[in-house]
Amino acid sequence: MEEPMRLATNGLLFSSSLLLGIAAAGLMILLIVILILIACKFRPWRRLLSSPPTRRRYPAASIKDDDDIERPLVHGEQGIPETPNVSSSSNTAEEGLSSMHFVPAEPKQRLHPAASHLSQSNRFYPLLLISFSANVDKAKTILPRFLGQFAGEQIQNKKEDTPYSRKYGSDKDSSKDMAPNYSASQGCTLMLEVISGPCSGIRYSIQSTETSKLPVTIGRVSPGDLILKESEVSGKHAMINWNSNKSKWELVDMGSLNGTILNGQSICISQSESRHWSNPVELSSGDVITLGTSSKILVHITTTQKECNVPFGIGIASDPMAMRRGGKKLPMEDVHYYHWPLPGMDQFGLFGICDGHGGADAATSVSKIMPEVITGILSDISRREEVLAKCNASDILKEAFYETESRISHYYEGCTATVLLIWTDDEENCFVQCANVGDSACVVNVDGRQVKMTEDHRITSYSERLRMQALGAPLKDRETRICGINLARMLGDKFLKERDARFSSEPYVSDVMRIDRSCKGFAIIASDGFWDVVNTRKAAQLVHQALERHATEKENPAEKIAKVLLNEAQTQRTKDNTSIIFLDFSTPRMHLNSCKPDHP
Repeated sequence: MEEPMRLATNGLLFSSSLLLGIAAAGLMILLIVILILIACKFRPWRRLLSSPPTRRRYPAASIKDDDDIERPLVHGEQGIPETPNVSSSSNTAEEGLSSMHFVPAEPKQRLHPAASHLSQSNRFYPLLLISFSANVDKAKTILPRFLGQFAGEQIQNKKEDTPYSRKYGSDKDSSKDMAPNYSASQGCTLMLEVISGPCSGIRYSIQSTETSKLPVTIGRVSPGDLILKESEVSGKHAMINWNSNKSKWELVDMGSLNGTILNGQSICISQSESRHWSNPVELSSGDVITLGTSSKILVHITTTQKECNVPFGIGIASDPMAMRRGGKKLPMEDVHYYHWPLPGMDQFGLFGICDGHGGADAATSVSKIMPEVITGILSDISRREEVLAKCNASDILKEAFYETESRISHYYEGCTATVLLIWTDDEENCFVQCANVGDSACVVNVDGRQVKMTEDHRITSYSERLRMQALGAPLKDRETRICGINLARMLGDKFLKERDARFSSEPYVSDVMRIDRSCKGFAIIASDGFWDVVNTRKAAQLVHQALERHATEKENPAEKIAKVLLNEAQTQRTKDNTSIIFLDFSTPRMHLNSCKPDHP
């Protein structure tokens, strides 16, 4: 009995061992198959069988050093990207603009597949690309940025000395035609204003004739001209120098770690391995320089003549403010600007404030395009003489707003726009006329008579509710916003305007006010951050008190009065960006050296 049981037990053990052996063999075979498949896919033996690449295997014209690949593709003369073997076309573009063209690739060079899909306005631009070396990863990093940013734009040969042209988002932009050219006899003043970041409010100004102080250096540590105490700013981040040959200010990145951005476009690719200086990029008034991600610097450029006839005092003050006392500063979305005189027109000047929402890009674009559009319109002698004869510039201002709106292409950002056009006659009497969209306001006071020169375009305003009712789309009771925004008129925000016809960019244009030479008067242009906490009566009272305090001073009191108004808004704890332009028409009409926008 015991013998059969022992034999049965041995048989079971043998069967189990056999099954385990078969299972183990199956697993081994499966593992070998998987390893073979992986080896066939990745072929690791290629590294052992192939010899390392050498530079002699590539044509000299189709390879770049690693340092060159990592450097930004920025044109040394124009501040725009370039590609190798690009020659300029013999055909010229519109007058005042550069004629810039890509040249088709040679047969030995290959086009990136994406190039065949790049077109703009039904035109095709073949792109000449680099035959990349073994370091393909770096090439893949640069190429999409190059294609996405500059597809459809025409590029000229680096050797041609042509003006730098920057688009504001529309093919129609030809504003560079009207850009002022600063002669050596005039000189030029550069003013840098930090509008965002931990050091917001800092200003620095310099004249092109002060060669001993040039170049202007910007960085985190001393010595330097503009010190920004922020961790994202390099010790020596960027510099600005005066190019006497071109009569232009030029910006250069000094090999910073986080890069330098001009109007949303990088002038130097940030890198930590190889730090090269960028090529110089020309600056113009209204440009915004971004260092790292938070520090933004607004550029003011104005001619500086030895004797400049300014018929009034000019004062400017601004602050991003904070939501609570001692709290972090808000992002600065206000942009203020002024031009006196307009280029080529000694009798005309323009002052304006743009309050952005969704960002400052739309406000920056409008602050640059609007003055150039108005300058272009008034450059027509017949239009200019018509304004002087009729003492009315309504058509000029309306046309400027419509043209500016057509040139910007901001779909998800917008801004208010308030502009005050001022001109003088032969007897130095002033005429002022204002146009606006949005809620930034302008008030003019002449001999104690106060006139509001703007119209409030918030959803809650009575005039806007009447306009919408006339359109057949009245607002509901207690409705204060449309699509999440409290403004009915603005520049930009084209996505909202496509969705709802009640949004508009049509400006309100005021009547003309004459301010005689013997009159006492002033004007205040300010964003809603000021008017939300200070009414017009209080503002006028503050101005009169300040004028009395500074009546005996020889210096222009406009700057001090602008700061008084800003301090009042801070005292009243405004919770929005605040920008103020104060014009003092009571200042004796004489030759003042205040053409430069130097706002200490």
